[in-house]
Amino acid sequence: MAEYSVIDDRAEFKKAVETLAQGSGPVAVDVERASGFRYSQRAYLVQVFRRDAGVFLFDPPAIDGFQPLQDAIGDTEWVFHAASQDLPSLRELGLEPARIFDTELASRLLGSDGFGLAAVVEHTLGITLAKAHSAADWSTRPLPGPWLEYAALDVLHLVDVRDALVDELEAAGKSEIAAEEFDATLHRLPKPPRDEPWRRLSGLHKVRGARQLAVARELWTAREQYAEQIDVSPGRLVPDRSLLAALLAAPRSKQELSGLKEFTGRASRTQIDRWWAAIERGRTTEDLPRERVPSDALPPPRSWADRNPDADLRLKAARPVVEALAEELHMPTENLLTPEHLRRVAWQPPADLTAEAVAAALLELGARPWQVAHTAQKIVDAFVEGPQTAVEGFPNAS
Repeated sequence: MAEYSVIDDRAEFKKAVETLAQGSGPVAVDVERASGFRYSQRAYLVQVFRRDAGVFLFDPPAIDGFQPLQDAIGDTEWVFHAASQDLPSLRELGLEPARIFDTELASRLLGSDGFGLAAVVEHTLGITLAKAHSAADWSTRPLPGPWLEYAALDVLHLVDVRDALVDELEAAGKSEIAAEEFDATLHRLPKPPRDEPWRRLSGLHKVRGARQLAVARELWTAREQYAEQIDVSPGRLVPDRSLLAALLAAPRSKQELSGLKEFTGRASRTQIDRWWAAIERGRTTEDLPRERVPSDALPPPRSWADRNPDADLRLKAARPVVEALAEELHMPTENLLTPEHLRRVAWQPPADLTAEAVAAALLELGARPWQVAHTAQKIVDAFVEGPQTAVEGFPNAS
């Protein structure tokens, strides 16, 4: 088994880049982060493979600037497995592909039995990969040898997998569909930041009143700021359940907070002054949050029969039609059409219920042209015929 080392100085980096520039064909790229350990989603290891060059493992924190690598490989196709997970971290480093091939997405479009890297490699190449270190803390230094071997295998076979999937996509008549999906993945805009991210606190629905919500906001913000400051995942400092326990217990003093057994976490006592100050800010601030926040989120479909019966009938008519079409095309339903897109047009369809109008609505929501071409007319037919059939048969609307 080959031994791998991490490139962490400029001289080695320059040599590796020159070698990669002289390689041939697409480049396989992967990123290892320290999710669940660190606050940031920065890359702690970047793996690159190219034929006639080999595998290279780069240490981003130690390398000052990746522009030479971008210059060397930026114009060629980059092969990923689940590209949407890696692109943000690569962009932080100034690494941006001109075009991509996503083996996970290609496997979905082909209706493969499994979409994980190990399953795809085994399906296409008959090679079994051990996935032993996927949840490791990749900010660890030095990185253990077995971890480096695992990281190298993430890219070593990826170009061969890509070639096999190119043939399968061509045979299935899905090459153009895949190209649309890859391009959409590459150019998808990041989600805008939440206006009030503290409302993601688990269990917040148990909190009553604007004053208590203010305390929740201040505790969450204090933890977030400290986590960012020391680059540690917030949940490793004080879990959500502990913040919620402190909030609901309403301690009358710092000592009472410290004595609360449900208030746990590695920073629960070492930073007790920080948490108590946050509680006091929440109890005294005049900037009280709204108790209810307007949202454009749709209600859960189980409530549609009572809240919007017509939409309920439309969704119940169209959903099995889309599912049947996905099965016919041998791909998961969510890859044929995002379920939220179907729910949106079912809840509030265009006034002019035509294929063109539904197509425009789906495109506005972010559906790709190939998805619209396959589904728009079938959705319209289901919207028209389904409710009529339901009325004629007097079904139970629920």
